[in-house]
Amino acid sequence: MQIRSLMLAVAVAATGMTSALVTTSAQAQAKEQFFPVLPYRTGAYAPNGVPWGNAYVDYLKLINTRDGGINGVKITYEECDTAYATDRGVECYERLKGKAQGAVFQPLSTGITFALTEKAPADKNPLITGGYGRSESSDGQVFKWNFPLQGTYWSGADIIMQIITKKEGGNIKGKKIALVYHDSPFGKEPIPLLQERAKIQGFDLQLLPVTAPGVEQKATWLQVRQARPDYVLLWGWGVMNSAALKEAVATGYPREKMYGVWWSAAEPDVKDVGEAAKGYNGLVATGEGGKVIADIKAQVHSKKQGTGPIEEVGTTLYNRGLVSAALAVEGVRRAQERFGKGKVMTGEQIRWGLENLALDQKALDKLGLGTVMKPISTSCLDHEGSRSARLHTWDGKKWEYSSDWVEADDSIIKPLVKQFADKYAAEKKLTRRTPADCQS
Repeated sequence: MQIRSLMLAVAVAATGMTSALVTTSAQAQAKEQFFPVLPYRTGAYAPNGVPWGNAYVDYLKLINTRDGGINGVKITYEECDTAYATDRGVECYERLKGKAQGAVFQPLSTGITFALTEKAPADKNPLITGGYGRSESSDGQVFKWNFPLQGTYWSGADIIMQIITKKEGGNIKGKKIALVYHDSPFGKEPIPLLQERAKIQGFDLQLLPVTAPGVEQKATWLQVRQARPDYVLLWGWGVMNSAALKEAVATGYPREKMYGVWWSAAEPDVKDVGEAAKGYNGLVATGEGGKVIADIKAQVHSKKQGTGPIEEVGTTLYNRGLVSAALAVEGVRRAQERFGKGKVMTGEQIRWGLENLALDQKALDKLGLGTVMKPISTSCLDHEGSRSARLHTWDGKKWEYSSDWVEADDSIIKPLVKQFADKYAAEKKLTRRTPADCQS
């Protein structure tokens, strides 16, 4: 297992010293906020996990070099490669959780998230699961330590169905919708939302699981060819996505009728298919890079401190990793506003910060994030904070935005969230948080 440990130091203007990297053993000598990093740089999903991980670390470096840390508190991190395996993810969590008095973890895996949801409350470590994890964990009254910021899989599925419905003139009754999904907790997450929409809208839902890692899909696409669905939703990750597109080409299924979730719509998913993937649509929850991308190139990569190749900076998954890191940093910054600027925050304090995020456009612009992410505001009742995305479409060589931002429909999602959160609470013998606890 690959373990990295760095401390990111900032240039001291008075002496002209250049920034340097030292090990986390220096933590006892300075005020330092520890960030565990759980990417996957090995295994079947590495091509997608690597750019996310590179961006996550690049952003932490940027905060130190550009800003001098979080209100003067330097950032340290240690990386542990999960290989997208739940057992290794839990092992990484156990390895890193004692490095600080609580820290924010981002598992980048729904399976790992399910496992850590049971562990994090006792350890007082908040979990950010931006764009993945348990969809019902947006209910902060039950899931005190989970933060599926910027959209759950129910939000993503709902947005895709809104876009398809609009394309069909507002009526999809009798249409056939096939979900080709990774046969794992990740792939199964959108099913309750799609089943609910099928009841409401009257479309026929076909569920087609694909065994991980998803290289072999011939039998699945034979079913697609036989059923001839009007649309195919792709809920894949890593090699599964390009394999699905290649099978769609082989069976003659139109790529313009395929819609992928945000983890199925990045450069690694289409680059090997190229022109043949033209017309394929996918969700994206981030925008263009703007100032923060320029800052990373100028203040991290130009100083030979980039975590990966500069060519990937600003790509789809890179931007997603960058925003993930920014949300963690801003959770700490928000906590400092209440518990003391310039102080190292505990896990409990960071949890409060994440539950009280208030990043409007002005705040995002100040951080250089104004074009790469949407404003977000969280509360005890809402740990998701923001639930909008748009489409981009592959033109054979690059992604082009092809829709406006679409907000998920709370009138459908909120009842589902309460139903599943209540079920989880009953199973785990939990009680909903009181108003007093929500203020703590």
